[in-house]
Amino acid sequence: MDLVRLQPATIASFGQVPGTTPAIPGMFPNMFPLPGQFGVPVMPVQAMTQQATRHARRVYVGGLPPTANEQSVATFFSQVMAAIGGNTAGPGDAVVNVYINHEKKFAFVEMRSVEEASNAMALDGIIFEGAPVKVRRPSDYNPSLAATLGPSQPNPNLNLAAVGLTPGSAGGLEGPDRVFVGGLPYYFTEAQIRELLESFGPLRGFDLVKDRETGNSKGYAFCVYQDLSVTDIACAALNGIKMGDKTLTVRRANQGASQPKPEQENVLLQAQQQVALQRLVFQGGALPTKVVCLTQIVGADELKDDEEYEDIMEDMKGEGGKYGTLVNVVIPRPNPNGEPSPGVGKVFLEYADVDGSAKARQGLNGRKFGGNQVEAVFYPEYKFHEGDYDG
Repeated sequence: MDLVRLQPATIASFGQVPGTTPAIPGMFPNMFPLPGQFGVPVMPVQAMTQQATRHARRVYVGGLPPTANEQSVATFFSQVMAAIGGNTAGPGDAVVNVYINHEKKFAFVEMRSVEEASNAMALDGIIFEGAPVKVRRPSDYNPSLAATLGPSQPNPNLNLAAVGLTPGSAGGLEGPDRVFVGGLPYYFTEAQIRELLESFGPLRGFDLVKDRETGNSKGYAFCVYQDLSVTDIACAALNGIKMGDKTLTVRRANQGASQPKPEQENVLLQAQQQVALQRLVFQGGALPTKVVCLTQIVGADELKDDEEYEDIMEDMKGEGGKYGTLVNVVIPRPNPNGEPSPGVGKVFLEYADVDGSAKARQGLNGRKFGGNQVEAVFYPEYKFHEGDYDG
């Protein structure tokens, strides 16, 4: 059977012929011999196309357990992709290849199509063999080129609940300007973290990573700034800052630490001064939380009598309610058997929001009750909710 040469009109639409791979931007179809020219088969064109799209068809999977191997990773991701409805290239397994670095516990998982790789990005945090794994773009990912090859974001209609995931709030958090913020104290709220990050400008996207079962912070987040030119400034200014007993790690998510350009140095200096001022606010006792702890306000003897205790409780509810909506008032009492009881002598006021607690702290600190000068400080919410009143 003779091979038929393609006419010019057909060549122009070569990337749209059913069953062939779409043409690559910047690569003309006639750069490679067509069927029948010099007897060269079509396969090299397909091979070159696969190579050119590989950066957009692969995902990085980090945090793998030691028991992981190529087959188990390929089977797992093919199964979960099918379960969430992420397969778009037809029947069969989505995964075509897996490379594992056992020493560093990561893998590159290659999908059949760019769209399937983008859908796989929604699997970040999925539990594999008992451990949550990170799903990221590889370091060679080229966002601008990938945008011409297919969707760069996961399909919003994926059934993530089928594999125990919930859709993240990290919309728009892909690409080279994505910032990793690690070393966050677990009791930091989203509002407090955003406030710190937005010292450098408004955010286009923000995602505080939380435990799926408890809803508690995992101590790290991702963000992207609206003004991309401040990214390196923010990273340089925030990286290494002490927050309580932790040290922040702030860098571009896809790169190591990068230095700001010379023309950014003045802005960086101003930013560092601003962060230094904010750091004073974010240190222990001054970090805004919804809970205010009052000391030097009641004595242990006053708390032993039930009627007196009830009077004190009512007084605290009335006084504390002047500043905002009170959710709870806790006044630890001494143990009847005389054993030490945590928090005796303290009063804890929990408010519905930080605005109320901030007003209460300002209004009550330094006030005198019964001849005693009250000290009011913010108290970590996680300690309060755990019944830890010794802090």
